[in-house]
Amino acid sequence: MDIVQGLPAFIVAVVLISASPGPAMALIFRRAALHGFRSSVATVLGLEAGIYLWALAAGAGLAALLAASHTLYLTIQIAGACFLAYLGIRSWAAVLRDRRTDAADPGRADPPPPQTSTRAAFGEGLVVQLANPKAAVFMFAFYPQFISADQPLLATTAALALLQVGVETTLYLALAAGVARAGTRFRRPTIRRRLEAVTGTVLIALAGRLLLTAR
Repeated sequence: MDIVQGLPAFIVAVVLISASPGPAMALIFRRAALHGFRSSVATVLGLEAGIYLWALAAGAGLAALLAASHTLYLTIQIAGACFLAYLGIRSWAAVLRDRRTDAADPGRADPPPPQTSTRAAFGEGLVVQLANPKAAVFMFAFYPQFISADQPLLATTAALALLQVGVETTLYLALAAGVARAGTRFRRPTIRRRLEAVTGTVLIALAGRLLLTAR
């Protein structure tokens, strides 16, 4: 397939993939709702850095090694599931901690949501993406459909990955901006606890799906 002719189909596929529910959506929504737009930008950049690294791995043939090695795939799969579960448990811990504090001091002033550094937000997104072996295997299967045999594999993959990162970053930042705009509502103590509980449950469920779903 000529790369220029295939670009519209590639962009449509990326948009559909980006819009599907998953860990990225859950992280961005939680970050934007509880910490605002600026903090969510770092999470989006971390996620996209991870997807770009997996794309380069696919172009370099490393994703094929991952797809062929059951032990390596399983190791990354377990690590990814554990990290998602950790994030989910951390959200639930925040809910329970707030409830205990409210019960002990019902008249206390509403505390602000805990602050997270930009570096931590970026690292969280990066680790979540890199700890998902399905992303690497998907890249290995997806990108060759848009690269002809006479094109340099790594260079073309890197170019397509930049396009994917650009499209996804635009979509995710638009989502974060919309959620952050209603952030004052989400940051009310009762709503914040509910959001943490829902997000924690979703992340734990995604961890289970990642761990239990076959390759």
